[in-house]
Amino acid sequence: MSGLLGVAVLSAVGFGAWKLHDTSTELDALHTQRALQADAEQAALNYATGAAQMDFRDLESWRSRLTANTTSALADRLNQASTSMEQIIVPLQWSSTAQPIAAKAEASGDGTYSVDCFVSVRTTNAQSPEGIQSTATYKLTMDSSDGWRITEITGVGTTLGDGETIPAK
Repeated sequence: MSGLLGVAVLSAVGFGAWKLHDTSTELDALHTQRALQADAEQAALNYATGAAQMDFRDLESWRSRLTANTTSALADRLNQASTSMEQIIVPLQWSSTAQPIAAKAEASGDGTYSVDCFVSVRTTNAQSPEGIQSTATYKLTMDSSDGWRITEITGVGTTLGDGETIPAK
């Protein structure tokens, strides 16, 4: 009888150890996933804040922030879009400062993350020298396996550029 009790105790201890290990593994995976989401959110907020800051007197710095950490195909499309935007920015004497508000990342399962970003933007221009406060929204697709390189940019609920999303090709 005591042998049977010993086997039962050992079985219970073994089962408990297995469950503890299984739970620990699941917790580690959740912590890793949350850390990756936080990295994606921070990288996306850094990008969005930089892209929203512009000064008609220093468009090269803005263009550099706009194309930073993007794929080469996306950078080419953003450079083309920025050239068109300069036709508006310079005559209006457009200047914007930006502060990050929040970001929310969602994993796609293949190492990419979709991140919705919100940035507070204060804009002054020739038509509104007192300034206008607004919120810029960005939806970025980022690749965690490529240093969080941005592969696509759209607006949240809208699009940027020529009315289409700006995918990497």
